[in-house]
Amino acid sequence: MTAWTRDIDIRKRLEKKWNNGQLLAQCVSPGPFNPLRIPLKHPTAKELTHEFDAARTWIGHLMAHAGKQSFKKFTIEWQESNHRTLGRNQIPRAVIFHTLDQILHYLGKTVAAERYQSLFREITALHPELAELLIERPLDVLAHDTVWPSLLAIVSFIRQTPCPGIYLRQLEIPGVDTKFIETHKAWLTRLLIQVLPGSAVNEQARGASAFERRFGFLSKPARIRFRTLDPDFTIMGLSDMEIPEHDFCHLPIMPDTIFIVENDINGLAFPRFPRALVIFGLGYGLSALSNAHWMQDKPIWYWGDMDTHGFAMLDQIRHYFPQTRSFLMDYATLLSHRALWGRETSPATRDLPLLTPDEARVYDTLRHNLHAPMVRLEQEQISFSQVRSVVKAIQTNG
Repeated sequence: MTAWTRDIDIRKRLEKKWNNGQLLAQCVSPGPFNPLRIPLKHPTAKELTHEFDAARTWIGHLMAHAGKQSFKKFTIEWQESNHRTLGRNQIPRAVIFHTLDQILHYLGKTVAAERYQSLFREITALHPELAELLIERPLDVLAHDTVWPSLLAIVSFIRQTPCPGIYLRQLEIPGVDTKFIETHKAWLTRLLIQVLPGSAVNEQARGASAFERRFGFLSKPARIRFRTLDPDFTIMGLSDMEIPEHDFCHLPIMPDTIFIVENDINGLAFPRFPRALVIFGLGYGLSALSNAHWMQDKPIWYWGDMDTHGFAMLDQIRHYFPQTRSFLMDYATLLSHRALWGRETSPATRDLPLLTPDEARVYDTLRHNLHAPMVRLEQEQISFSQVRSVVKAIQTNG
């Protein structure tokens, strides 16, 4: 079937405008509608000779879709063809939609467009500042059709009570619970940024997981797991604890040395060390330590997996505590355990400016696959006798 026998091109062009929100935005935008002309693929002179019946059917198809005079979906722009055999014929050259209503009717989107306009009026009556966002993302407006009352109730509450300093669970809004907010965090973030003053938005907190911090709610505090490594250096006789980060910032005892390891079992089995503690299991959550200002003048030793992410975490902790030194993350340790190398699934590749030259050499070896693809040496692969030996050397030499 030839390309000009259907109205596929017309529909595709219009659906593209619908899917990018352009048509809906025009429903509420000021200014006149400019008629939309869509050129048509039409039969050539040769095709008219050999497929005249198909061409006539195509023309009839277009005329039927154009609608009746009482409500035209579109008008047809004709051009005259003077064929030596067939004589003079009128061939459709383009279709023209003179109004937005014609396009919506043709696509079967009239009801959706009316609903969007209704929502636009209702929402902007309460929050005029949202008009730009609603025009920019009209399909999102429709996608949230059934939940707008709850969304607007949340926006109104936070607008009236910026940075409320409570947990989301404590919101007393009918029909709104924590799960609802979790489900709609991304869209709520867009709405709140439009209506709140800059002083009520923490721009340093980004992403759906930072919603609470961004808009002044309380969030579940990170918890820090640690062990004291000296039986004579405990907290009320307790040596193994997991406490909120705020409490960790105010420990009743001050260790002389701090070790940080990734793996939980390594933290539990870590060798004894005078007046020291070991922190473990934080992964990339090392920022939980950033407000423990008492750590700033303490010796800190970091031991992570010898893979690109282990070095990325080492670089991260140095943002907060530049004095941090690493152990068992050197080139000799990597090469001596070649038989135990595993593979990373998604290596880090960014530059890590806070690594020492020796650490950067190992990191570059890993991220550039200089020995093997995606090398990973996990902490568990290093013998515990070697761990004890290195920790003893740290105790002796500092």
